[in-house]
Amino acid sequence: MGQSALVTGADSGIGEAVAIALAAAGANVVINHVDAHEAAEQTVDKITAAGGNAYAIHADVSDEAEVQAMFAEMYKQYGTIDILVNNAGLQRDSKFVDMTLQQWNTVIGINLTGQFLCAREAAREFIRRGVVEGRSRAAGKIICMSSVHEVIPWGGHVNYATSKGGVMMMMKSMAQELAPHKIRVVSIGPGAIQTHINQSAWQTPEALNALLTLIPYNRIGEPEDIGQLAAWLASDQADYITGTTIFMDGGMTLYPGFADNG
Repeated sequence: MGQSALVTGADSGIGEAVAIALAAAGANVVINHVDAHEAAEQTVDKITAAGGNAYAIHADVSDEAEVQAMFAEMYKQYGTIDILVNNAGLQRDSKFVDMTLQQWNTVIGINLTGQFLCAREAAREFIRRGVVEGRSRAAGKIICMSSVHEVIPWGGHVNYATSKGGVMMMMKSMAQELAPHKIRVVSIGPGAIQTHINQSAWQTPEALNALLTLIPYNRIGEPEDIGQLAAWLASDQADYITGTTIFMDGGMTLYPGFADNG
């Protein structure tokens, strides 16, 4: 591939799997993290041990100055950017009536504003550089990590669901505006994926069985599932895909509660 990729929140879970998959496909990968330098360096070590090329950079994606500094450092390391995977995200769960403004702002800041700031910097570079013949058919690719909760309401997680609904419309609007520049923008909508962020939902047999009632395919997803999809979406094989969310959820968005007429 020979392209350069930035994966935000790539020190663990889905982000780590995406970074590893992109590196395996031949990309030079920046591992973004905010407060997990050791974990980020371990991801770098995994990639380099497998023959890939990776570099860890600290940045809070909700902070404009830190995002711009991260991109500047990436350009010093790799010259440019071809692929952005907007993966960094978190939850601050609460009943709606008890939700604090800080809980709301923290989730919106990372999950939505962070994606905006990173996508804006990447798009500026894609437009400046344009399509490089023999490198990629597109001038650049932006992959936004959304969720099934861009379409499935989620009581007790209003801030998170709102952020993902926002990601969906931001992705579509960016795709519409940037397509004439040969920039592709897509989202991945994971369902239940076995990561630390939702460990309570699968760590016991009882919890896992309850979770599986929401998944027609009857298995929980793995970070590697998302990593492989992201690598494919970033490739020229997916060059005609833009402005849409690819759900990877084992059928969760099929609303399995209605399988027997509700």
